[in-house]
Amino acid sequence: MDNGKINIFYAVDDAFSKYTIVSIKSLIENSSDDENYLITVLNTGISENIKEIASRLQTKNVEIVFADVTDYLKSISEKLPIRDYYSKTTYYRLFIAEMYPDLDKALYIDSDTIVLADVAKLYKTDLGDNFVGACNEQAMVQVNGYGEYVEYCLGISRYNYFNAGVILINCQKFREYAVLERFCDLLGFYSFVVTQDEDYLNVICEDKVLFVDQGWNTEVFGEIPVKEEDYKILHYIMVSKPWHYHDCRLKDYFWKYAKETEVYESILDDLNSYTDEQRKNDAESCDRLLQTAINETNREDNYFNMLCVNQKKSVDRMRILKKIEKLEREGKFDQDVEADPPSKVLMPDGVDYYRKSFAKKFKAKFAFHIARRFVKKLLKNNQMIIKEINGIEHFRNLKTGAIITCNHFNPFDSFAIQMVYDIAEQKKKFYRVIKEGNYTSFPGFYGFLMRNCNTLPLSSNYETMKEFMKATDFLLKDGNFVLVYPEQSLWWNYKKPKPLKKGAFNMAAKNSVPVLPCFITMKDSDTLDPDGFPVQEYTVHVLPAIYPDKDKSVRENTEIMLNKNYEIWKDLYENVYGEDLVYLTSNGQKPTSL
Repeated sequence: MDNGKINIFYAVDDAFSKYTIVSIKSLIENSSDDENYLITVLNTGISENIKEIASRLQTKNVEIVFADVTDYLKSISEKLPIRDYYSKTTYYRLFIAEMYPDLDKALYIDSDTIVLADVAKLYKTDLGDNFVGACNEQAMVQVNGYGEYVEYCLGISRYNYFNAGVILINCQKFREYAVLERFCDLLGFYSFVVTQDEDYLNVICEDKVLFVDQGWNTEVFGEIPVKEEDYKILHYIMVSKPWHYHDCRLKDYFWKYAKETEVYESILDDLNSYTDEQRKNDAESCDRLLQTAINETNREDNYFNMLCVNQKKSVDRMRILKKIEKLEREGKFDQDVEADPPSKVLMPDGVDYYRKSFAKKFKAKFAFHIARRFVKKLLKNNQMIIKEINGIEHFRNLKTGAIITCNHFNPFDSFAIQMVYDIAEQKKKFYRVIKEGNYTSFPGFYGFLMRNCNTLPLSSNYETMKEFMKATDFLLKDGNFVLVYPEQSLWWNYKKPKPLKKGAFNMAAKNSVPVLPCFITMKDSDTLDPDGFPVQEYTVHVLPAIYPDKDKSVRENTEIMLNKNYEIWKDLYENVYGEDLVYLTSNGQKPTSL
């Protein structure tokens, strides 16, 4: 049961304690008279002078206590496989939930901070089932070397990595899920050497983090993503220390409160006595830390790789999932996540879109024959599972050619649409639009299928694209069916419909043919693929055709058909999966630029 107070914790050694005094001073100055605050300073030896200075900061509703954790650390020493870790004050935040079993919640704040807002507002945040409330770590977001480190070594998106210098701790969940014990286990399993305890916390709390207003941990680093009027806590991370650098950014906030404390003269001495040699060492230390992150990323036995091996999951496939998450968060839905083969430019004489020659027709017929045999083998071996096909009547009812649209999540998903076409027993031919590199550069068996199964390759050459458009127009007007992926990207096993591009809908509108929206939903099967992931059971949904309005222009029909296709997919997604379609972009919505 909580004590009814705003429970705040610092962790410090004697050498850093004077800066803790300044942070506490700023916190008190911005506290509310309507709340009661208990500030606990975890330590293993603080001078009596600092304790006395701190005690004189207390007010009628702010109490400051010093808790020596030496005895507690001795009591858990058997659990800690690496002795020197528990002597570092930065790790004390991990002990709060166990040391204070009556607390439901605790707010931890680093000492190199200045508090500019009432922390009671942050403290009262409802964490739900999350382990912590925190802000994004800007070093990981802004510096690619650090970003790649957390993604390739920890398996965490750089946009989901939090800074542990200001964290609201759900003490109940820390105890319930034995976070301290998991930390101790991880210490024995793997040694993180870049941001150490912050890395451990991020690994343990992954997917259990409530990201709060970035203003609550405004890091003085790189490009500050918070407007000055929205600063709530300033965090002077890494070498951004006002007591070491005369030109430190946002230093005035620090010195404003430092001047109001008894440690001001001592801190001013620190600034004036800090040498250029020490500042040079700071810069070199930062360079070394970044290089350490890069070296860890390149290690074949880094934590993420070891974790994938232990889970019998492909490292490459896990990285693809992380890249998908990153691209979704950035709103870059039209970028592929897997490397295409090196692409040769497809010239006009390099493709026969109409397959007029006997040789081309024979190759196409043979390619379809072996493709069907290949699909039967995939189905027999549970490498592809078609659980159900719904709405086949919508395909059968088509009396004209049509653009078929489908979500794109697997190199074999076009085979599922091929099966729908076969079952529909349409008399006209089925074509599929593919990328240039898939046509020009794919080797072996798959390359043969790519070049001969009635494929319509795109090209980066303008003259070839003119031929592509002419051929597609002819095929549609002749009553044939053309499969286009209007998302223009393949994201492996991605269930959400992505924003659509206009090309497919412009072709339909221009040729006065309907769009036949297909959407494939997925469910884990009991069969694992070679990468250690469940093979997906596919349900293919053939949805009602969308017809152009003869009274509207091509441009108007293009826009209307695109939006209707997207809304049909969105409604199906929400009905099948039972959840609202929300993206990881900042506003959770479909980017308007796509």
